[in-house]
Amino acid sequence: MTDPDTLAAAAPPTDPDALAAAALGLARRFAAGATLWCVAEPWPTHGRHVAVEFVHPVVVGKRALPAFHVEGADIVGAVRLVARPGDALVVVGTAADSLGLLRRAEAWGLTRVWLGAGSPPPAGLAEHVVWHDTPAPDIAARSGDVVLLYHLLWELTHVVFEHPGLLTPEAPCDGPTCITCADQGTVAEIRAVDTSGRAEVLAAGRTETVDVSLVEGAAAGDLVLVHAGVAVATVP
Repeated sequence: MTDPDTLAAAAPPTDPDALAAAALGLARRFAAGATLWCVAEPWPTHGRHVAVEFVHPVVVGKRALPAFHVEGADIVGAVRLVARPGDALVVVGTAADSLGLLRRAEAWGLTRVWLGAGSPPPAGLAEHVVWHDTPAPDIAARSGDVVLLYHLLWELTHVVFEHPGLLTPEAPCDGPTCITCADQGTVAEIRAVDTSGRAEVLAAGRTETVDVSLVEGAAAGDLVLVHAGVAVATVP
Protein backbone atom coordinates (compact mmCIF):
# COMPACT_ATOMS: atom_id res chain seq x y z
CA MET A 1 0.00 0.00 0.00
CA THR A 2 1.25 3.48 -0.86
CA ASP A 3 2.41 5.52 2.10
CA PRO A 4 -0.03 8.45 2.73
CA ASP A 5 2.91 10.81 3.20
CA THR A 6 4.18 9.86 -0.26
CA LEU A 7 0.76 10.56 -1.76
CA ALA A 8 0.61 13.96 -0.05
CA ALA A 9 4.06 14.86 -1.33
CA ALA A 10 3.03 13.91 -4.89
CA ALA A 11 -0.24 15.87 -4.84
CA PRO A 12 -0.33 18.86 -7.17
CA PRO A 13 0.19 22.21 -5.41
CA THR A 14 -3.23 23.58 -6.29
CA ASP A 15 -5.90 25.27 -4.21
CA PRO A 16 -8.56 22.68 -3.26
CA ASP A 17 -11.12 25.44 -2.71
CA ALA A 18 -10.56 26.67 -6.27
CA LEU A 19 -11.02 23.13 -7.59
CA ALA A 20 -14.25 22.68 -5.63
CA ALA A 21 -15.59 26.06 -6.75
CA ALA A 22 -14.85 25.22 -10.40
CA ALA A 23 -16.70 21.91 -10.09
CA LEU A 24 -19.67 23.65 -8.47
CA GLY A 25 -19.74 26.25 -11.24
CA LEU A 26 -19.59 23.60 -13.99
CA ALA A 27 -22.29 21.45 -12.38
CA ARG A 28 -24.62 24.43 -12.14
CA ARG A 29 -24.02 25.28 -15.79
CA PHE A 30 -24.64 21.69 -16.90
CA ALA A 31 -27.81 21.55 -14.81
CA ALA A 32 -29.04 24.66 -16.65
CA GLY A 33 -28.46 23.02 -20.05
CA ALA A 34 -24.95 24.21 -20.89
CA THR A 35 -22.46 22.60 -23.25
CA LEU A 36 -18.78 22.44 -22.29
CA TRP A 37 -16.24 23.58 -24.88
CA CYS A 38 -12.65 22.40 -24.30
CA VAL A 39 -9.58 24.15 -25.73
CA ALA A 40 -5.94 23.18 -25.17
CA GLU A 41 -3.75 24.96 -27.72
CA PRO A 42 -0.35 23.74 -26.49
CA TRP A 43 -1.58 20.26 -25.48
CA PRO A 44 -4.54 19.27 -27.72
CA THR A 45 -4.44 15.71 -26.40
CA HIS A 46 -5.41 17.05 -22.99
CA GLY A 47 -8.29 19.00 -24.54
CA ARG A 48 -9.66 15.86 -26.16
CA HIS A 49 -9.20 13.95 -22.90
CA VAL A 50 -11.19 16.54 -20.92
CA ALA A 51 -14.07 16.35 -23.41
CA VAL A 52 -14.09 12.54 -23.28
CA GLU A 53 -14.12 12.53 -19.47
CA PHE A 54 -17.27 14.63 -19.32
CA VAL A 55 -19.16 13.14 -22.26
CA HIS A 56 -18.46 9.46 -21.49
CA PRO A 57 -20.28 8.02 -18.42
CA VAL A 58 -17.40 5.69 -17.50
CA VAL A 59 -18.84 5.10 -14.00
CA VAL A 60 -22.19 3.33 -13.76
CA GLY A 61 -24.90 5.77 -12.70
CA LYS A 62 -23.01 8.90 -13.76
CA ARG A 63 -24.60 11.07 -16.41
CA ALA A 64 -23.07 11.84 -19.79
CA LEU A 65 -22.46 15.59 -20.05
CA PRO A 66 -22.27 17.45 -23.38
CA ALA A 67 -18.64 18.36 -24.05
CA PHE A 68 -16.63 19.02 -27.22
CA HIS A 69 -12.97 19.68 -27.97
CA VAL A 70 -12.25 22.63 -30.28
CA GLU A 71 -9.02 23.04 -32.24
CA GLY A 72 -7.82 24.60 -35.48
CA ALA A 73 -6.22 27.70 -36.93
CA ASP A 74 -8.94 30.06 -35.67
CA ILE A 75 -10.02 28.78 -32.27
CA VAL A 76 -11.50 32.13 -31.23
CA GLY A 77 -13.71 32.18 -34.32
CA ALA A 78 -14.68 28.53 -33.89
CA VAL A 79 -15.76 28.93 -30.27
CA ARG A 80 -17.63 32.14 -31.11
CA LEU A 81 -19.52 30.25 -33.81
CA VAL A 82 -20.63 27.25 -31.73
CA ALA A 83 -20.91 28.49 -28.13
CA ARG A 84 -24.11 29.94 -26.69
CA PRO A 85 -24.53 32.34 -23.76
CA GLY A 86 -24.58 30.26 -20.60
CA ASP A 87 -22.21 27.57 -21.93
CA ALA A 88 -18.93 26.74 -20.22
CA LEU A 89 -15.36 26.91 -21.50
CA VAL A 90 -12.40 24.94 -20.15
CA VAL A 91 -9.00 26.14 -21.34
CA VAL A 92 -6.02 23.89 -20.62
CA GLY A 93 -2.53 25.30 -21.00
CA THR A 94 -0.01 27.71 -19.56
CA ALA A 95 -0.37 31.31 -18.41
CA ALA A 96 0.48 32.50 -21.93
CA ASP A 97 -2.09 30.45 -23.86
CA SER A 98 -5.56 31.41 -25.15
CA LEU A 99 -5.61 34.82 -23.44
CA GLY A 100 -7.67 36.43 -26.22
CA LEU A 101 -10.20 33.59 -26.16
CA LEU A 102 -10.59 33.80 -22.38
CA ARG A 103 -11.15 37.56 -22.51
CA ARG A 104 -13.68 37.42 -25.34
CA ALA A 105 -15.51 34.50 -23.72
CA GLU A 106 -16.53 36.87 -20.93
CA ALA A 107 -18.35 39.06 -23.43
CA TRP A 108 -19.99 36.00 -24.98
CA GLY A 109 -21.49 34.98 -21.63
CA LEU A 110 -19.43 31.81 -21.07
CA THR A 111 -18.37 30.49 -17.67
CA ARG A 112 -14.60 30.11 -17.91
CA VAL A 113 -12.39 27.51 -16.21
CA TRP A 114 -8.64 27.95 -16.73
CA LEU A 115 -6.75 24.77 -15.92
CA GLY A 116 -3.01 24.53 -16.36
CA ALA A 117 0.53 24.43 -15.14
CA GLY A 118 3.52 26.74 -14.89
CA SER A 119 3.89 30.20 -13.46
CA PRO A 120 0.64 31.60 -12.01
CA PRO A 121 -1.69 33.07 -14.65
CA PRO A 122 -2.83 36.70 -14.71
CA ALA A 123 -5.94 37.49 -12.69
CA GLY A 124 -9.32 38.44 -14.08
CA LEU A 125 -9.42 36.19 -17.16
CA ALA A 126 -11.55 33.34 -15.78
CA GLU A 127 -14.14 32.79 -13.10
CA HIS A 128 -12.27 29.67 -11.99
CA VAL A 129 -8.52 28.98 -12.07
CA VAL A 130 -7.25 25.48 -11.25
CA TRP A 131 -3.48 25.51 -11.39
CA HIS A 132 -0.44 23.32 -10.89
CA ASP A 133 2.21 25.83 -9.82
CA THR A 134 5.46 24.49 -11.23
CA PRO A 135 8.47 26.00 -13.03
CA ALA A 136 8.26 23.28 -15.71
CA PRO A 137 4.74 23.22 -17.24
CA ASP A 138 5.64 20.83 -20.07
CA ILE A 139 7.02 18.30 -17.61
CA ALA A 140 3.90 18.66 -15.44
CA ALA A 141 1.69 18.06 -18.47
CA ARG A 142 3.57 14.91 -19.46
CA SER A 143 3.86 13.54 -15.92
CA GLY A 144 0.11 13.34 -15.36
CA ASP A 145 -0.23 16.28 -12.97
CA VAL A 146 -2.52 18.15 -15.37
CA VAL A 147 -4.49 14.95 -16.02
CA LEU A 148 -5.01 14.59 -12.27
CA LEU A 149 -6.44 18.12 -12.08
CA TYR A 150 -9.13 17.58 -14.68
CA HIS A 151 -9.94 14.09 -13.41
CA LEU A 152 -10.60 15.63 -10.00
CA LEU A 153 -12.65 18.36 -11.68
CA TRP A 154 -14.79 15.70 -13.40
CA GLU A 155 -15.22 13.68 -10.21
CA LEU A 156 -16.18 16.69 -8.09
CA THR A 157 -18.64 17.91 -10.73
CA HIS A 158 -20.50 14.61 -10.37
CA VAL A 159 -20.31 14.85 -6.58
CA VAL A 160 -22.23 18.13 -6.87
CA PHE A 161 -24.93 16.34 -8.90
CA GLU A 162 -25.38 13.97 -5.94
CA HIS A 163 -26.49 16.98 -3.88
CA PRO A 164 -29.29 18.67 -5.90
CA GLY A 165 -29.57 21.51 -3.40
CA LEU A 166 -26.17 22.76 -4.58
CA LEU A 167 -27.33 23.08 -8.19
CA THR A 168 -29.43 26.19 -7.59
CA PRO A 169 -27.23 29.27 -8.09
CA GLU A 170 -27.49 32.33 -5.91
CA ALA A 171 -30.15 34.78 -7.07
CA PRO A 172 -28.69 37.55 -9.28
CA CYS A 173 -28.91 41.16 -8.26
CA ASP A 174 -32.30 42.61 -9.13
CA GLY A 175 -33.74 46.10 -9.27
CA PRO A 176 -32.61 49.38 -10.84
CA THR A 177 -29.57 49.84 -8.59
CA CYS A 178 -27.22 47.53 -6.73
CA ILE A 179 -24.56 48.86 -4.36
CA THR A 180 -22.40 45.77 -4.96
CA CYS A 181 -22.54 45.82 -8.76
CA ALA A 182 -22.97 49.51 -9.51
CA ASP A 183 -19.24 50.27 -9.63
CA GLN A 184 -18.23 47.28 -11.75
CA GLY A 185 -17.09 47.41 -15.35
CA THR A 186 -18.13 44.81 -17.91
CA VAL A 187 -16.06 43.54 -20.82
CA ALA A 188 -18.02 43.85 -24.06
CA GLU A 189 -17.28 43.01 -27.70
CA ILE A 190 -18.29 45.65 -30.23
CA ARG A 191 -20.50 44.34 -33.03
CA ALA A 192 -21.20 47.59 -34.91
CA VAL A 193 -20.58 51.33 -34.46
CA ASP A 194 -22.81 54.09 -35.87
CA THR A 195 -21.97 57.69 -36.73
CA SER A 196 -23.53 59.08 -33.53
CA GLY A 197 -20.93 57.49 -31.25
CA ARG A 198 -23.19 54.63 -30.21
CA ALA A 199 -22.31 50.96 -30.62
CA GLU A 200 -24.07 47.65 -30.46
CA VAL A 201 -22.05 45.37 -28.17
CA LEU A 202 -22.20 41.86 -26.78
CA ALA A 203 -21.78 41.80 -23.00
CA ALA A 204 -22.25 38.65 -20.90
CA GLY A 205 -23.93 37.11 -23.93
CA ARG A 206 -26.54 39.88 -24.25
CA THR A 207 -26.79 42.55 -26.93
CA GLU A 208 -26.72 46.12 -25.63
CA THR A 209 -26.27 49.62 -27.01
CA VAL A 210 -23.58 51.74 -25.35
CA ASP A 211 -21.86 55.10 -25.82
CA VAL A 212 -18.36 54.67 -27.30
CA SER A 213 -17.58 58.35 -27.85
CA LEU A 214 -14.88 58.24 -25.14
CA VAL A 215 -12.99 55.47 -26.91
CA GLU A 216 -11.14 56.86 -29.91
CA GLY A 217 -11.21 54.67 -32.99
CA ALA A 218 -13.63 52.11 -31.55
CA ALA A 219 -14.50 49.56 -34.23
CA ALA A 220 -16.32 46.27 -34.68
CA GLY A 221 -14.43 43.42 -33.03
CA ASP A 222 -12.80 45.58 -30.36
CA LEU A 223 -13.15 44.73 -26.70
CA VAL A 224 -14.13 47.61 -24.43
CA LEU A 225 -14.74 48.08 -20.72
CA VAL A 226 -18.30 49.32 -20.20
CA HIS A 227 -19.55 51.10 -17.09
CA ALA A 228 -23.06 52.51 -16.69
CA GLY A 229 -23.74 52.25 -20.43
CA VAL A 230 -20.52 53.99 -21.46
CA ALA A 231 -17.36 52.41 -22.90
CA VAL A 232 -14.55 53.90 -20.80
CA ALA A 233 -11.49 52.10 -22.24
CA THR A 234 -10.36 49.49 -24.70
CA VAL A 235 -9.32 46.06 -23.42
CA PRO A 236 -6.04 44.68 -24.84
